[in-house]
Amino acid sequence: MKPLIAILGPTAVGKSVLALELAQGFQFRGEIVSADSRLVYRGMDIGTAKPTLDEQRRVPHHLIDLVNPNEPFTLAEYQPLAYSTIAAIHARGNVPLLVGGTGLYVRAVLEGLSIPHVKPNPERRAELELIDAPLLYARLQEIDSLAASRIDPKNTRRVIRAIEVTESAGKPISELQKHNAPDYRVLRIGLTMPREQLYERINARVDQMLTNGLIAEVQSLLDRGYSADLPAMTGLGYRQIAAYLIGKIPREEAIRVLKRDTRRFVHHQYSWFRFTDERIQWFDVSTTPYPDMRDWVARFL
Repeated sequence: MKPLIAILGPTAVGKSVLALELAQGFQFRGEIVSADSRLVYRGMDIGTAKPTLDEQRRVPHHLIDLVNPNEPFTLAEYQPLAYSTIAAIHARGNVPLLVGGTGLYVRAVLEGLSIPHVKPNPERRAELELIDAPLLYARLQEIDSLAASRIDPKNTRRVIRAIEVTESAGKPISELQKHNAPDYRVLRIGLTMPREQLYERINARVDQMLTNGLIAEVQSLLDRGYSADLPAMTGLGYRQIAAYLIGKIPREEAIRVLKRDTRRFVHHQYSWFRFTDERIQWFDVSTTPYPDMRDWVARFL
C-alpha cells in the first residue's frame, strides 16, 4: 500500500509550514496536494493564504489555481483530480502530503466519499438564493439533519447544494454519500493549540493579510467584474472586505467581523477533525517541537 500523509487542523495552526518541512525533510521528495476549497481560484492569493511562488518552487504544490473566481468548481470535480494527482506522485516515487482545512475535501479523498452526481438546477438554486440563510439552514435540518450537522450554517452555497441534491434524488444527501476508502496507507496528523493562542494567531494573520494588500486584492477582483455575490467571493476575507468596499460597512467593522468569523470557522473545522478520532495523531504545536513530529512520520515511512 502506497503512503499518503494527511495534515489536518484548523486555519492558521501551521499546516502549510509543517508540510513544507516534511516535504523537504527526508530522502524522498514530498509533493503537496491541496485540500482547500478556496485555493482553487486564480487571483485570490492573499485572502486564501495561498503558497507563495518561492514555496511552490521549493516544493511542488497541486490543485491550486484551477479556475477563475466566476467558474464553478465542485467536490465531484475535486475528488478525481486529487486521486489522479496522488497516483502521479506515487508513480514518480515521491510521497503525497494532503494538506488543508476543508473537511469535506479531506473526507472525499481519505474515505472515498461517493459524490452524488446530481446536475445543478439553476431555477431551483435561484429560488433558494432568495431565502435568508437561517431559513435555508432550517430547511436542510428538516430534510437531512445529519448533512446539516456537517455544514457551516453560513456556507449558503453548500446548504443550497445539499437541499438541491436531496430534493432531486428523493433521499437525504447524507445517505447518498457512501464510502469506499482508497487503497492507501494513511498517516493522519492533526495540529492543534490552545484556543486563545490560536485566536491570537488568527488576529495576527488577518493583520498581515491587510499589510500584504488584501483590500487591494479584493478591489481588483471587483474591478475585473467579479461580483461580491459569487460563491468564490463569499469566502473568509473576501466577503467582509467586499462589504466594506461596496459601502455596506466601515473598514474597521469589516476587519472586526473578519477576525470574528475566522474564529467561528475554527469551531466548524474542529467538528470535522475530532479529537476522538483515533485515526488522527494530534500534536499541540505550541508544545511539540518539529523533530518530534518528524520522528513520528519517519516511523510511519
